[in-house]
Amino acid sequence: MTICVENIRKRGAAVEETRIQTGDDFDLKKIFECGQCFRWNAGPDGAYTGVAMGKAARIRRDGDNILITGTQRDVERIWHGYFDLDRDYRSLRQSVCLDEYMKSASDYGAGIRILNQDRWETLCSFIISQCNNIPRIKKIVETLCRGFGDPVELEGETFYTFPDAGKIAALEPEDLAPLRCGYRAPYIVAAARAVDSGALDLEALSKTDLATAKKALTALPGIGEKVANCVILFSLRIGSAFPIDVWMKKAIAQHYPEGFDPAVFGENAGLAQQYMFYFQRENG
Repeated sequence: MTICVENIRKRGAAVEETRIQTGDDFDLKKIFECGQCFRWNAGPDGAYTGVAMGKAARIRRDGDNILITGTQRDVERIWHGYFDLDRDYRSLRQSVCLDEYMKSASDYGAGIRILNQDRWETLCSFIISQCNNIPRIKKIVETLCRGFGDPVELEGETFYTFPDAGKIAALEPEDLAPLRCGYRAPYIVAAARAVDSGALDLEALSKTDLATAKKALTALPGIGEKVANCVILFSLRIGSAFPIDVWMKKAIAQHYPEGFDPAVFGENAGLAQQYMFYFQRENG
């Protein structure tokens, strides 16, 4: 993929819009609505507004480009890595087409990219995601950010950053009552304390392997295989992770009734999972 960054115009006194040439293997709807993140929302014009890495942004599609509110420095410092712009997803997509079903799933999911998300935010968000639907997950996460995050401005609107682990570690589970997250509150606080104290070093885990990372994460209360695999794939960037939820169980039972081993996809197993998940969820 050729990445060409160009500041094209200024809105008001401070906000610039930056153009990035992404080609056709970049679909905002699929990226933001494939279940990997919870802080981006679509507007009536198809643009998505959200907060990531402490920065609020509005992103919209324009042909083979995306336009992001913010400077070229923001793109280079935040969004280039966040959207994984150095990887050729067309080639990656072709590499997982091991049979006709995977070809159909990957063709349908063309444009999905695995975001490089904040590790603590991803851990906390997927604890919240347990036995939950996406609208409710997003509502709980937003309430958490409004209650404990810091305000950031974007074109006259106020948004809130994801609170750091230290701020949540100082709380008791009952302090999270406004979130209405139920039994998940003690798990959130326990995870925050583990991260804040260094007992769980997410940066170090990102340099290990799937088994090591999974063992460390599932040692925390309330974290099972599915949540651990999501955290590993979406923030630790260990591509062999393969989260299995109800949609994936249906896909595997339907298309691989004689057995299935995600190891056949190697380090691209997580990307294959995203294509399978999105294809199954959107098509029932």
